Amino acid sequence: MKKLEIIIRPSKLMAVKKALETLGVHGLSISEIRGYGRQRGHKEVYRGATLESQFVPKVQINTLVHDEAVQKVVDVAIEAARTGELGDGKIFILPVENVIRIRTGESGNDAL
Repeated sequence: MKKLEIIIRPSKLMAVKKALETLGVHGLSISEIRGYGRQRGHKEVYRGATLESQFVPKVQINTLVHDEAVQKVVDVAIEAARTGELGDGKIFILPVENVIRIRTGESGNDAL
């Protein structure tokens, strides 16, 4: 099993969610986060004043997938989230040792 941490633009959340659902990804956790990468924040003009923000709003999607499905899920998420502009996001793939469903006590792949 792998944990995918998918960090994207907030405007792309629904597109990525729908794309993942087409692959049968059932469970997602969503967090609103702020951060920066190469773009180092951004500037906005509000009522004639330039405001500089060091952190850019992003959305982080966390999900667990079977090892065999990782590349397909990553490919679909990239396709749904990509705009081609700086700040499209990142995907982190982490190993998961085990998962346990609290309600039933099932573990491993059965708990997904």
